[in-house]
Amino acid sequence: MSLVDRDRAHVWHPYSPASHTGPLYEVVAARGTRLTLADGREVVDGMSSWWAAVHGYRHPVLDAALHAQVDRFAHVMFGGLTHAPAVELAELLVEVTPPELTRVFFADSGSVAVEVALKAVVQATGRPTVLTVRGGYHGDTAGAMSVCDPEGGMHRLFGDHVKQQVFVPRPRTRFGEALLPDDLDDVRRVLAERDDLAAVVVEPVVQGAGGMWFYDPAYLRELVRLCRAAGLLVVFDEIATGFGRTGALFALEHAGVVPDVLCLGKALTGGTTTLGAVLTTQDVADRVGTLMHGPTFMANPLACAVAQASVRLLLDGDWQADVARVGAALRRGLEPLRGAPGVADVRVLGAIGVVELEEPVDMAVVQPGLVDRGAWLRPFGRLVYAMPPYVSTDADVDVLTRAVRGVLLP
Repeated sequence: MSLVDRDRAHVWHPYSPASHTGPLYEVVAARGTRLTLADGREVVDGMSSWWAAVHGYRHPVLDAALHAQVDRFAHVMFGGLTHAPAVELAELLVEVTPPELTRVFFADSGSVAVEVALKAVVQATGRPTVLTVRGGYHGDTAGAMSVCDPEGGMHRLFGDHVKQQVFVPRPRTRFGEALLPDDLDDVRRVLAERDDLAAVVVEPVVQGAGGMWFYDPAYLRELVRLCRAAGLLVVFDEIATGFGRTGALFALEHAGVVPDVLCLGKALTGGTTTLGAVLTTQDVADRVGTLMHGPTFMANPLACAVAQASVRLLLDGDWQADVARVGAALRRGLEPLRGAPGVADVRVLGAIGVVELEEPVDMAVVQPGLVDRGAWLRPFGRLVYAMPPYVSTDADVDVLTRAVRGVLLP
């Protein structure tokens, strides 16, 4: 029995029924930008392992950091104890983020980072509810689900299970366009009507899994101004956008605004292991006091050690040029699809390339078609998109975009 058959007998994959019968591929090796499948084929990974492996696979610097730490100790509880990887990573994160953010709380993942942020703002303000925008995605745990789009998002089945938050329409102003005068009218109305709002929670500039929507920084600036004037704290979810993906080290830099709470994850460890971080101002930390949260694997030394290595590797390299180069290659390769039959939109920002279709993607056809053309991409909904590792060459990106054109324009 093949490994895939054994998988189908017992394993339950994400966003799939237990008896999943769709395309499934066994990976036997990964190096650089390439995944090697069990049948001997190599595919270019255009997903960065769900947006995290920005340096590619088996990077010697990251592997060395993991090996060195495992030879010391793999884990120790963080209650009442500390260790160098956690302290040094906290210092590094404080150094590279805005100076107002001085406190670091480590979480197990991006979703858990959002949970921590929500607890913190509720505890700091004594108010039970948060404001957010439609089209957002913040994770799969209960609190994170409560700030995901309640109708168009993947968690609409759980609307009665999660906390009912306050939503306003998603930003309409595209990245690079002038702010529409009425784009924040609903924000103004809600802020005038509600006195129970602790904070506003948004993905700055790029809404990720909620639709790969790029909105203009002017919207973010005005949203922050209005919410701060109404006494709300500001939470930015940069789990998907942090560490260079949009062309800025953090997407908040496009708008020149600083949140009270910042959530990080994904690329934090270079795609090697799970870790999240929540950074806050000292004021928020003082208002919270004792935060009642403590994951078993909080500040895992292996994760903290490799995160340090990943962040330093990024900063020591020419990441801005790499992201610009990948973005230019995505634009060249995807732009020919603009106006093609069935294509609603083509958009690129940083190292993110998106083709939005008029109808949902037929995964049973599109996924094998992409793999047959040498590309690993994971479309969802009406979106075929790529977020390649920053180390991808023009040839790598060309494989990805040719594959997309090939399946969409057969």
